[in-house]
Amino acid sequence: MGSPHGTFDFVVAANRLPVDRVVDDDGVARWQTSPGGLVSAMDSVMAGRTAAWVGWAGDPGEDIEPFDREGTRLHPIALTADEIRDYYEGFSNTTLWPLYHDVIVPPLYRRRWWAAYRAINQRFAEAVAEVAADGATVWVHDYQLQLVPTMLRDLRPDVRIGWFNHIPFPPVELFAQLPWRQSVLRGLLGADFLGFQRTTDAGNFARACHQLLGATRSGDVVSWDGSDDELQGAAPRRVRVSAVPISIDFAGLDELARTPAVRERAREIRSSLGDPETLLLGVDRLDYTKGIRHRLRAYSELLADGDLVPPQVTLVQIATPSRERVSAYRELRSQVDGQVGRINGDHSGIGAAAVHYLHHAYPREEMAALFLAADVLLVTPLRDGMNLVAKEYVASRWDGGGALVLSEFTGAAQELTTAFQCNPHDIVGLKQTILRAMHEDPADRRKRMLAMRRRVRKHDVFGWARRYLSALEAAPDRPGGGGRPRDRGEGSGLG
Repeated sequence: MGSPHGTFDFVVAANRLPVDRVVDDDGVARWQTSPGGLVSAMDSVMAGRTAAWVGWAGDPGEDIEPFDREGTRLHPIALTADEIRDYYEGFSNTTLWPLYHDVIVPPLYRRRWWAAYRAINQRFAEAVAEVAADGATVWVHDYQLQLVPTMLRDLRPDVRIGWFNHIPFPPVELFAQLPWRQSVLRGLLGADFLGFQRTTDAGNFARACHQLLGATRSGDVVSWDGSDDELQGAAPRRVRVSAVPISIDFAGLDELARTPAVRERAREIRSSLGDPETLLLGVDRLDYTKGIRHRLRAYSELLADGDLVPPQVTLVQIATPSRERVSAYRELRSQVDGQVGRINGDHSGIGAAAVHYLHHAYPREEMAALFLAADVLLVTPLRDGMNLVAKEYVASRWDGGGALVLSEFTGAAQELTTAFQCNPHDIVGLKQTILRAMHEDPADRRKRMLAMRRRVRKHDVFGWARRYLSALEAAPDRPGGGGRPRDRGEGSGLG
């Protein structure tokens, strides 16, 4: 319940608000629900709660007053164009993102970016402290806000703080590259509970704390005495650390996919593609972690080998635009555009494209229809925290049909064990897995799909939220309460 003073017992902090502002054709601005895994997952968590969500509104410079939407108080954080460049495009997505995804592209380390990251995390912490009621539960999300837990604890030692990482946490051998590695770990240790997608990620964090801070681990509790080379006299911390893999609203998507409109749209999609014998589908944000280039290479070789022949087989690849101001993403788009052009130039006939490449987002109903239409979904990331698209495909296949080709480097692979799992770096193996998914006995494919559906139904987003919040409630007592001295930063970095 919110208090008369406009504070709330449950507060979410994430880089973005769960809404985007759009302008209609008549020039009227309105808010609409944002796409993306975090928002779709948290919709179910926020429903029925009197709560606040602190996040950036998505546009530079504008200071927007807090407003209410669907029972939640939205508290916008203003960012200037320079702050977006340094905090978001720079440190978050050119330093942390590649570092946390196995250094698929080299991360860049810039002192100016780090200064902006610290400043924006402090701004978030102050905003949360302002809206959180006495003893509130605060749920901080993702890699953009890793300093918020300790900054918030300095300001509000009375609140219960959880943090959840939607992406992988890297092995200490990679994480140790970060010039400000100890500051990031200390920032996270301000939480009462740290949730990760995989047991491996939780273990990576605990090992980093041990190696870089001298912390110890007993079961799922990491203990730190508050001392290190850079900072003396910090309050000791005991923090619970474990895997709580995120999920989706299975029942909602299952129900949507069963509607006559979606089923009819699925038939229309197949008809518009020439009613292929096999429809392959890829659905990704256009990101170098998603393995789109590897997937297209495997598909191109299958066409060249004669194992796949259009128009009997076709591939629909949806690549949602992403971070187009970051150079690595602009380069990726150019590379994917070139691959698609070469495949279609070499293997398409008149009116029968080998690849249908769609570079924009689609509403939920259209995605459900695409999932229902596709015979095989190709999910081939080189590294992914979870991959909710894989679970959405499974939830949409109420008919027990379809086949899922799934990279073993996704968090989803630990749960969807009956998928056709693959190593996307092994192009020969990926080709063989695609063919196996296409040609396996239909009864065996159905058994695989039904097993995955049971898993996702049982472990849906509601269960994820309950497990996470229960773990936060059961986190170790805060010894002595109180705040901690501010750290002085560390490392010179580069740039």
